[in-house]
Amino acid sequence: MAEGQRDVVLIVDDSPGTLSFLTEAIERAGATVLVAVAGDLALALVDEITPDIILMDAVMPGMDGFETCRRLKARSALAHVPVIFMTGLTETEHIVRGLEAGGVDYVTKPSDPDEVLARIRVHLAGARAAQSARAALDTTGRTLFAVDREGAILWCTPQAARLLGDLVPEAGAALGLPPAARAWLRDCLAGATGAPLPLRGAGDGAYALSFIGGAGDEILLRLALDSLDAGLERLRSRLRITAREAEVLLWLSRGKSSRDIGEILGLSPRTVTKHLEGIYAKLGVENRTAASLIAARHLEDLG
Repeated sequence: MAEGQRDVVLIVDDSPGTLSFLTEAIERAGATVLVAVAGDLALALVDEITPDIILMDAVMPGMDGFETCRRLKARSALAHVPVIFMTGLTETEHIVRGLEAGGVDYVTKPSDPDEVLARIRVHLAGARAAQSARAALDTTGRTLFAVDREGAILWCTPQAARLLGDLVPEAGAALGLPPAARAWLRDCLAGATGAPLPLRGAGDGAYALSFIGGAGDEILLRLALDSLDAGLERLRSRLRITAREAEVLLWLSRGKSSRDIGEILGLSPRTVTKHLEGIYAKLGVENRTAASLIAARHLEDLG
């Protein structure tokens, strides 16, 4: 296992013999082992701690390993966690079922400890490299995620996951893209459009979905807050001004004159002036230049 840290391995199996055998071998290799004897218990356990890798028995009473894996993979926090199936069934259909459910590999029972440990090391290394790359994207403010050609989400940066949670509040990334975005994705792949798609979240959030590109079955997309709506909300909440004052101040920060602002917002010049006076008083400034600078400072990372 990795030097200087203890990997967390979750074993999901209803066989005491298998659990004892694997736990001993994996702990000797320097990892921490978590155990769940049923699929529903595994789902409850991952609410408390996220494992680095999962060994999943394919055939268990109640919820089998295939369904357990599907439910685990439906959670965005676990999408990157490799699942290795363990099965005494060598029929191709069971191997395919495991891979279709989200597994990355399989070992047959009775398992050879050296083979199991070798597969764990390989998949941990790959998952860790991928996760590091996504974390690096997230620290630079990248709201990126990948989908397949049908719009099912394959992975996403943490910031993208938060935005997706507002866009599809019932289950966030687990449901994939909403219907309008799936239709837009098909048009993008067919070359019929390349323009960003505006989307409305569960609350008042407005978003723009952009097609970045991709290869094969992994399509890279970017979901971002619409800069106009995001800017208005930020000014209103941070500067304690009214929604209308936020609109006036935002256009002021974009270099618009009072006459231009009135035309954009459908206000008379006198009304714009009154709003500006209110803004100056709340911000403690004397003129439009100072107010514009304050607004620009709060909006600088929104583009």
